[in-house]
Amino acid sequence: MQTPILCFVGPPGVGKTSLGRSIARALDRKFVRMSLGGIHDEAEIRGHRRTYIGALPGRIIQSMRTAGTRNAVIMLDEIDKVGIDFRGDPSAALLEVLDPEQNWEFSDHYLEVPYDLSPVLFITTANIAETISPPLRDRMEIIRITGYTEQEKVQIAERHLIPRQLEQHSLDGGELQISREALVAMLHGYTREAGVRQLDRTIAEVARKIPRKLAAPGATAPVVVQADDLRDFLGPQRFDYGEAQERDEVGAVTGVVVSEVGGDIVTVEALAIAGKPDLVLTGQLGNVMEESARAALSWARVHAIEYGAPKDFFEEHSIHVHVPAGAIPKDGPSAGVTMTTAMVSAAASRQVRRDLAMTGEVTLRGRVLPIGGVKDKLLAAHRAGLKTFILPAKNVRDLHEIDQEILDAIKVIPVESVNEVLDAALMEAEAPKRRERRGAGFMLPIPGTEGPSPINASSR
Repeated sequence: MQTPILCFVGPPGVGKTSLGRSIARALDRKFVRMSLGGIHDEAEIRGHRRTYIGALPGRIIQSMRTAGTRNAVIMLDEIDKVGIDFRGDPSAALLEVLDPEQNWEFSDHYLEVPYDLSPVLFITTANIAETISPPLRDRMEIIRITGYTEQEKVQIAERHLIPRQLEQHSLDGGELQISREALVAMLHGYTREAGVRQLDRTIAEVARKIPRKLAAPGATAPVVVQADDLRDFLGPQRFDYGEAQERDEVGAVTGVVVSEVGGDIVTVEALAIAGKPDLVLTGQLGNVMEESARAALSWARVHAIEYGAPKDFFEEHSIHVHVPAGAIPKDGPSAGVTMTTAMVSAAASRQVRRDLAMTGEVTLRGRVLPIGGVKDKLLAAHRAGLKTFILPAKNVRDLHEIDQEILDAIKVIPVESVNEVLDAALMEAEAPKRRERRGAGFMLPIPGTEGPSPINASSR
């Protein structure tokens, strides 16, 4: 039986390396981790020929020597960060290592004899599978590990992170206790991640300050950390938990993205500027996202009038679309419905619900096409405290991966057209407010007030 090549794909801090160690422990095999991040030289994999001064075997053979056995579990960490330059392509050298049809006679330049790697169980890790070279990705079995829910993070902290930090700081349960409310407050105000790495560092920061607390005069053990005590240990909150927007606004729509650190929410802003018709895009948008914005504008020019926009609005205004943060490059088609909603909202002066996030690719016919990363995006919306999520109808099949507690907390609206998106996202148009008129020398009476209004002498 050929040993499968596994590739764990997921954001940082979700336990990919820990899962590899657990597999080795369950199989009673030696575990060796080899980092591939930043490797640019093909000789790092295959080794240098012995004619070179200081020649050494490649990292694969060195890992086998470290393991001391032929059936080890070798983890190739960060395989998506292998570089390419004039010295060769390390990912091409890994093809022989990770192909079960070839690795039984792997050739290292230093050894110059075939070496059988078929008994080895290779496990690779990556943050983004798409950045791995296609031939290499084709040889691996992709296993996606998504982020954790809030309840899962609390359980991980109580069962593993807190006991580990107590041991590392020479404390015990009789000296430090962190309440569940404090853990939830840490998740809301001091961490924003898909995994638990930042949460682990936050717990460690609290644990480091406990000995000083216990050494203070009159201090008693245990120190019980409550949610209200976190400011003393960690300082002011670093993140705001809740809707991405403080209020319903015109031209501001909450979207969701997936990056190498997991899912996150972004605010897509659209502003209508009187003048020559034009489309301005800022925020380091990639080519695919720019084309998606142009498709969104074409649809909005035709259909925005149905939602209250003036007839000749787009002939008299330019549209500026900005996606913060401006220093981070962004690309992909899944923000199509978000940009369309922002443009129609700006044209019709209708507010967008702040408790709602959306994702989906848009076509010129107004159809909403399916996208990827549904679980990461839903988890990001849940972490942000959003209550409604607009999803392409064809992505409903992906909801089986979502925990029921997430689906109970967020109302998912499947849509097939942009019209359905706008009907769910746009607030009702407000009646124009009557402005207070002021004359040159008098003020009109304000309804609901008693007594005469003040009159200047100049009004006589």
